[in-house]
Amino acid sequence: MPNADLTPYLRDRWSPRVFDPTHELTTAQLELILEAARWAPSAGNTQRWAFLAGLRGDPTFTEFQRYLSRGNAGWVANVSAVVVICFQTGAAPEDQETPYLDLAEYDAGQTAAHMTVQAASMGLHAHQFAGFDHQGVADAFGVPDHWRVATGIAIGRIGDPATSDVHEKDRSGRKPLSEIAYAGSWGAPLV
Repeated sequence: MPNADLTPYLRDRWSPRVFDPTHELTTAQLELILEAARWAPSAGNTQRWAFLAGLRGDPTFTEFQRYLSRGNAGWVANVSAVVVICFQTGAAPEDQETPYLDLAEYDAGQTAAHMTVQAASMGLHAHQFAGFDHQGVADAFGVPDHWRVATGIAIGRIGDPATSDVHEKDRSGRKPLSEIAYAGSWGAPLV
């Protein structure tokens, strides 16, 4: 059971797979979610992340659907928007220096967390997923070779499970802090 003192944006967070296929996200709402990502911390303020974003039915969303795994194709079709997170892995031809590249993936992960919390504050849910052809997406959208396609984030309103053939997964199962938070030495529980 999550701690009742957590912000509800984190306490109530989960990754649904049943989304409302009639819910429409506006461009302004998607931009606000991406603005939250833009303000994520980054090593040396290098901001070595970028996003491919599409609203359901637009050319980006439609093209992205071609690369989904079989397990994700059905439910992702109903989300309001998809954001694909990419991060820099090497120097661009014009770069003189590329500090903090070793932290770019970590920093990109923080953008995902920011998007998830912002979406929750807007009454939306986000489901992060990796089940798609990453190289196919990179090729289709012209992602430079010194960048890596990491994950997708599906964003929308929860749908009615009774109207879907998708079965939701169990929402429980977080490890207790005693198994993940240590003090003094590895394995010595903080709590």
